[in-house]
Amino acid sequence: MIFLVLSESDFKALLMNPPINPRLNRRRFSLGSAAFLGGCLMPGTPTSFAEEPSLQQKRLVLLGLNALARAPEMNYFADGHRGAAMISAHMMCVDNDFDDAAATRIVELFDRNWAPTKLCEPFPEGDPVPDAAEQVGKALAENSGVLREVGHDAIFAMHAIKAFRMLPSAATRQRVDGVCNLIRAFKPWRDVEPDEDIDPPPFTDSAAASKFVLQEASDAIDRFVGFGQGFAGHMLTFGQSLVEMAAMGDAEWAESCRTAFRKYVTVTRQGPDSSSRKIADHKPSKLRPNDVSYWQQRGDKTLGIGHVFKYPYAYYDLLERANDPELAKTLDAKAYQLF
Repeated sequence: MIFLVLSESDFKALLMNPPINPRLNRRRFSLGSAAFLGGCLMPGTPTSFAEEPSLQQKRLVLLGLNALARAPEMNYFADGHRGAAMISAHMMCVDNDFDDAAATRIVELFDRNWAPTKLCEPFPEGDPVPDAAEQVGKALAENSGVLREVGHDAIFAMHAIKAFRMLPSAATRQRVDGVCNLIRAFKPWRDVEPDEDIDPPPFTDSAAASKFVLQEASDAIDRFVGFGQGFAGHMLTFGQSLVEMAAMGDAEWAESCRTAFRKYVTVTRQGPDSSSRKIADHKPSKLRPNDVSYWQQRGDKTLGIGHVFKYPYAYYDLLERANDPELAKTLDAKAYQLF
């Protein structure tokens, strides 16, 4: 038996320059290779992956797929959120090197709340659908140009596409059909004409597009003080889903949502109106989701419909892509409003 022994610096270098198809980004390489490398490393060799078994086994990804596929039979909007949240939580922990204490606490929250429910029950085994991701992408593109319920058709489609590629054996006919039905279930919402001056960079330009989304989210946080931060949070998740799809090599599906995203930016820039409901702001806090104390202080029954996982996943992902220290500093000072 041959053991691969890597120093921490060598291991990170391998992640930054994976010897695979260049269309696959570092995140996808790390997720697909974590189990293999983890098994090859000698005991005591440092790694950047949490040792939480549910993460190594991609259990949250499978539970999330089950939930996304079953959501159309239940409450498609709320239960779809829960499915995407489980996939977001997995990616958030792995991409950001959450320590085992934080990752274990996050898994515990799912086990206490959603994992034991009908929503996450397994589907019968079956032959995998070879073009599962393509079917989801095409279902999304059918909505081209229409803003549907805060962009959740794109948000959930991106999560499903990532998940099916991470777990191709889970891409059974029932799950694929369920996810496509979910994407098609979303209804038009505030489908206004977009302002002509709103023109995000191409989503394939990961850094520029991420900066655009982050700046819009930052402005929205200030604009909606006293009215909740749903618009800012969904600016992150909607925008990140399009940047992520383009990074996965699915620029056509991402760009099919360009007009819808421009409409969302238009609506968000309008700010609250006389009918907007006032919501108490979060109290300032230095705790952030990459700290186990953040998850401990939330309590066992405070997951809502999953924004607590989806917002920070998008936030951290966009910050890494943007690589803009000044913008990151500005956002961190007000991020407690989102989390």
